[in-house]
Amino acid sequence: MLERFKPRAEDSERVDVDSLREVVQAIFEKMGTSVDDAAEAADVLVNTDLRGVETHGVSNMLRAYVNQFTSHKVNPRPNMKIERESPGTAVINGDLGLGLILGRRAMEMAMEKAKTVGVGIVTMNNSGHLGAVGHFSMIAAQNDMVGMCATAAGTGVLPTFAAEPRFGTNPISIAAPAKNEPPLLFDAATSQIAGNKFNLARRVGSDLLPGWIADKDGTPIMEETPVPEEGWYGQLLPMGGTREMGSHKGYGMMLMVEVLGAFLSGSVPGMFDTEDFESGYKHYFAAYNISAFTDPDAFKEKMDRMLKMLRETRPAKGHDRVLYPGLSEAEETADRMANGVPLHKEVIEWFDGMVGELGVPELKKA
Repeated sequence: MLERFKPRAEDSERVDVDSLREVVQAIFEKMGTSVDDAAEAADVLVNTDLRGVETHGVSNMLRAYVNQFTSHKVNPRPNMKIERESPGTAVINGDLGLGLILGRRAMEMAMEKAKTVGVGIVTMNNSGHLGAVGHFSMIAAQNDMVGMCATAAGTGVLPTFAAEPRFGTNPISIAAPAKNEPPLLFDAATSQIAGNKFNLARRVGSDLLPGWIADKDGTPIMEETPVPEEGWYGQLLPMGGTREMGSHKGYGMMLMVEVLGAFLSGSVPGMFDTEDFESGYKHYFAAYNISAFTDPDAFKEKMDRMLKMLRETRPAKGHDRVLYPGLSEAEETADRMANGVPLHKEVIEWFDGMVGELGVPELKKA
């Protein structure tokens, strides 16, 4: 994640990982979820923060989920149902449960199918927010499979040349295991940046960079600009920013996520909705069983060789090293497991408020 989104050391404090997990689980239980579902939600959020993906960790998303539960926009006790199934595929109705909680079950179903037929694909309709899609791809990678996950919802991103938003940020992730190197983990919005980064930018006082958003007429803003007071949704540009910089590629990838997530789950894209999020979130989970294609050990050894070669590539002037997707996340995880998760003081204040409001335990400092 870009440094401009990270809180300054003087504005943040590290909290104990186990304490963070305990408090997050307690908050979900107070929202009416089962103990097991609360533990699953805490696992997704805390692991996301451990990887340094604050956009989708507790800093941004937990209070959003609390608001969704208290306003009855999501179901704390969903009855997930299989609507259609074949040996290699399934379609699930999420019953308005958070994808954050239901996602592991969907990916595990995909993996079971992949063990039988080589590839398993599960789609989910009528769901709530999924959280970091990379978390679910990693479940497959941790089981000697290649995992893919994507999610579609909302209408806050402009197609190339458009003045009206038609897509959500529609992120895609792919994870693949290696033998000794940290696994490959690609996780990215198909918009210029993830929408939640605007919350981070506002919190830490950073401006938006050129080509991230457009004005109300759809013209890309090509200089640094403050986060709009009225919010960002509806002005965000597709990955690439402008046509000359490749925004048609981000636009095309957004369309792919709608096909995979919305249409293959039997739902519709958000642009069809007459009310915000009327059709809910739509998710796509895929697991590729490596042993159905090649020898898993040979696959992981070749992954090691490729990732090591990338890591040891001579860096360009002004840069310390070359990274591959997943390397910095693995390094962040090791550091935060040992030294605690840094949270902005405003986030810690919110947690302190939850102690009195919900009666959950206090966060312990690292």
